[in-house]
Amino acid sequence: MSSQKLSAKVENYLSLVKFSHTIFALPFALLGFSLATIHHSDTLSVKLLVLVVLCMLFARNAAMSFNRWADRDIDEVNPRTAQREIPARIIRQQSALTFCLINALLFVAATWFINPLCFYLSPAALMVILGYSLTKRFTALSHFVLGLGLALAPTGAYLAVTGTFDWIPVIISLSVLCWVSGFDIIYALQDDEFDRENRLRSIPVLLGRKKALLLSLLLHILTAFLLVAAGIEGNFKAIYWIGLAIFSFLLFYQHTIVKYNDLRRVNLAFFTLNGIASILFSLFAITDLLL
Repeated sequence: MSSQKLSAKVENYLSLVKFSHTIFALPFALLGFSLATIHHSDTLSVKLLVLVVLCMLFARNAAMSFNRWADRDIDEVNPRTAQREIPARIIRQQSALTFCLINALLFVAATWFINPLCFYLSPAALMVILGYSLTKRFTALSHFVLGLGLALAPTGAYLAVTGTFDWIPVIISLSVLCWVSGFDIIYALQDDEFDRENRLRSIPVLLGRKKALLLSLLLHILTAFLLVAAGIEGNFKAIYWIGLAIFSFLLFYQHTIVKYNDLRRVNLAFFTLNGIASILFSLFAITDLLL
């Protein structure tokens, strides 16, 4: 295979798994790792950090490729998603499933080298992140399953270092659950009519657009309160609170640019604002820990 073909193939698979969306959970995983390392370890383990990052990448690759495989028939008839790699015949469905299985096995293998607890919990983590792709067929709570999948990141990274649970990473994980569920509800507004016609479940289908946006706002208010609780519990200083203020502003700003009857800026709210918010908050929180 020529280098040009190999490069194109890599780009196709990166597009399949929406690699850029890693910025949602990875910063929070690094926050959980930093919290555990600074509070419970004398030195930074580069090997452990690499393993945590690999676990994040393998788990997310498995989850996204399985999602694209499971939704291949739905994506093919949805005008918004018809050009995705599988319905557009860029990547064969069998290849996507194989890619998923390889990444799932690599994820489990990586946890083996971390500690026994992470290894024993790895199948449960896979059940959550892979199971999400099937939930919208029978429950409107699918957004919360997605949120739970990403919420595993900070607690999982903390467990990788300490091998024990603690309140602060759990509270941060709960905030991630509410944050992700809230912005996924906003993202789902784009497919409201399609989901209704095809008997797929979502909060916008269940509640309507206005009430769905209200629930999303309430979830983001709860996100901010949980991060306040984490800040108090963790005795964070000024830099953390500045980061939280910026995060909260970006969180609530998206609710001013997306309306139930105007979805033109959904992608700005979904990807750009939430991606920036995740990176900045985690950067400020980690800096606070270091200082």
